[in-house]
Amino acid sequence: MKKTPAKKSYKIADMAPEYRFDYKKAKPNRFASRMKDAPLVAVIDPDVAKVFTTPQEVNKALRALISAMPK
Repeated sequence: MKKTPAKKSYKIADMAPEYRFDYKKAKPNRFASRMKDAPLVAVIDPDVAKVFTTPQEVNKALRALISAMPK
């Protein structure tokens, strides 16, 4: 039975310069506050999109489904 070679552990110095990230220079996401109140986007299948053509119709159907669900 042959021995398998040991996995080489890579160090930061071995990485290419474009993969080195200095976390000390990181800045907060300046667009995060814009996304706080943004609507959630869901992708629906084409056959469902034929039935529900507007976001209002989808919301109305989902609210009806939620009200019919047992708590």
